[in-house]
Amino acid sequence: MKINELSIQEKVGQMMVIGMETNYITERIETMIKEYKIGGIILYRKNFTTYAEMIELIKKLKQLNSQNKIPLFIAIDQEGGRVNRMPKEIKNLPSANQVATKGGVELVKKSTSITGKILKESGYNLNFAPVLDIKRFQDKHPIGDRCYGENKEDVIKFGITAMKELQAQGIISVIKHFPGHGATKQDSHQFLPIINQKIKNIENEDMKPFEEAIKNGADAILVGHLLIKNVTGIYPASLSKKFIVKYLRRKYRYNGLILTDDLKMKAIKFLYGTETAVKKAVEAGNDVIIFRFNKEEEKRVIQNIINLVKRGKIKESRINKSVMRIMKIKEKYNITDNTDIKGIDLNVINDQITEVRNICEIIDNK
Repeated sequence: MKINELSIQEKVGQMMVIGMETNYITERIETMIKEYKIGGIILYRKNFTTYAEMIELIKKLKQLNSQNKIPLFIAIDQEGGRVNRMPKEIKNLPSANQVATKGGVELVKKSTSITGKILKESGYNLNFAPVLDIKRFQDKHPIGDRCYGENKEDVIKFGITAMKELQAQGIISVIKHFPGHGATKQDSHQFLPIINQKIKNIENEDMKPFEEAIKNGADAILVGHLLIKNVTGIYPASLSKKFIVKYLRRKYRYNGLILTDDLKMKAIKFLYGTETAVKKAVEAGNDVIIFRFNKEEEKRVIQNIINLVKRGKIKESRINKSVMRIMKIKEKYNITDNTDIKGIDLNVINDQITEVRNICEIIDNK
């Protein structure tokens, strides 16, 4: 597939990954896939009850997209611990912090390998993990025990191990939340966190795990809704062209995928509104925009971007760069809309998960 074989609508659609509100495919989802040619779907636990239902839903999504020119991202946030999207038949792996603390690199590798195998054999191809934030807060904090360590050295060691293991299993690993949620105590789901530290401190500490991950072959980076005083301007890092270009593209010479955090988060939606947020995200240089809006909002914001490109307000060359990166990574991971998904042996996987849980001294199955 060549970039000039795609219409503007197809190009803009590729940059959009949306969520579902139901456990079945609605007219909204069908329209987004068939008409707007979106790049992917992100699934959550609310979208299915059983493992069989999850497999069937993924098959239907792939089938819906099979007439389009580019295959779908089937994405998920599957970290283990409290961020668990799997159906209840699959036991939950411990959090990143528990695995790293109790079992070191080998257990991180084993745990992530299990996650990668589950996802790959269930039809997923992209996972928003691992977290490369530094732990500077209590376990119950929104990031908390999702972090691998309390210093950059541990986060680098364990986080890159997890990233590489997902990649080895054929899953695109999206490292997050650049430039580092550990530099603030606020929750970007509710508020817009402000980082008051000097940028040099952030570069030397919180950005280091991301810098090292880039050197080690990171394919995809999620930029957080984090406002850095005197650096990102009036917008958070996720919507700041100045920040994304200066750091990811130039300083770290990163040419992989850049993804936004969910633009439906209250911090973004209420401060900027949906249309402005999506427009700013595209202009800032994000390749993939993540959002879960309602049907009419989705149509409006996507159509708005298409119209801006057609009128020359957003350069088509800017869109082309993102779409070429998207196509490149879909080709690299051999992503297809093939519906021949056999799934995993639940008993075998649960036995493997139990071994990890026992090392981490977790008895109950949350």
